[in-house]
Amino acid sequence: MSLSAADRATLESISTATITTLLLKKGLRNIWMRGPQPFTPTAKGKRMVGPAFTLRFVPAREDLATPESWSSPRSTRAAIEDMPAGVIAVADAMGCTDAGIFGDILCARLMNRGVTALVTDGCVRDVAGVVGTGMPVWCRGGAAPPSVAGLTFTGWQEPIGCGGVAVFPDDIIVVDDDGAVVIPKAFLQEVLDGGQEQERLEAWIVGKVEQGEKLPGLYPPNAENKARYEAEKKK
Repeated sequence: MSLSAADRATLESISTATITTLLLKKGLRNIWMRGPQPFTPTAKGKRMVGPAFTLRFVPAREDLATPESWSSPRSTRAAIEDMPAGVIAVADAMGCTDAGIFGDILCARLMNRGVTALVTDGCVRDVAGVVGTGMPVWCRGGAAPPSVAGLTFTGWQEPIGCGGVAVFPDDIIVVDDDGAVVIPKAFLQEVLDGGQEQERLEAWIVGKVEQGEKLPGLYPPNAENKARYEAEKKK
């Protein structure tokens, strides 16, 4: 799935907090990934958007998780070469914090491929080098050992669970300082239609709070305050 420039720009104006609220109203409670947080300087203070390109790891098995496996046709290297520009790579590392799934060389190639960001519930290694590539990374931290010390890579572009959230290829990922959220493809239009309006409403509410107004009836707004908001918006 590709995002139009207009849709991407709209989503970049909507916070992950707002997205979770909108989708909660639609019955989706589990869309925020536990673990991934902005890690590199290029991730902090930024909001990024892209279709999910999924990668899956399972626990290390000694006959499969070897340095030789990095040259296999089914490897993280091969997966990176399959990534189109503009995607967000989402890696299910099972929350493993004692091995780094990607290092500086792989992140440099992600940058070269035009990948928007890397999101994982695991860690990266060669932290200084990863930072030097400029790759925006959301993860749980850094770890010196290579991926095969704790994980076996099994494939890409299949359903995964990252940070306790189901992620399907081409779901839309939005990342910012609050972490990473998943927008299922079927709900993308709901977020596009309602997200900016929710942001405007909450900005209006913040303004009223700063003026000293009380919260009951204001947040969430009752009928009277909704009418005030609509009237002031027209002005």
